[in-house]
Amino acid sequence: QVQLVESGGGSVQAGGSLRLACEVSGDNYYGVAWFRQAAGKQREGVATLCTRSNNVYYSGPVKGRFTISQDNAKNTLYLQMNSLTPEDAAMYYCAASRIGCRLGSSYDTWGQGTQVTVSS
Repeated sequence: QVQLVESGGGSVQAGGSLRLACEVSGDNYYGVAWFRQAAGKQREGVATLCTRSNNVYYSGPVKGRFTISQDNAKNTLYLQMNSLTPEDAAMYYCAASRIGCRLGSSYDTWGQGTQVTVSS
């Protein structure tokens, strides 16, 4: 069974950077991803990584600013976030899927989330 524990959230000024980390324990997952949910909004996929091919996918609003990566030796997934704007403020969740690795795939294991706040 896969377990996910996020860290690295915090407060930053607009234009700043943060790096989120997700410690992944367990195996038998095909894709890992970062999602976010802002107050009063639906959860949205941000970035995904296919663990077998290392292909990555990004949503339009973050493409070119965010980078998803993994360190297999540390069993950790990262999300490097640059040029942050107040629109990026949200609770960020790490997720794993046994069957897919795209933004529209079904993710069945979730972390507890880490809060990102961006001030203007």
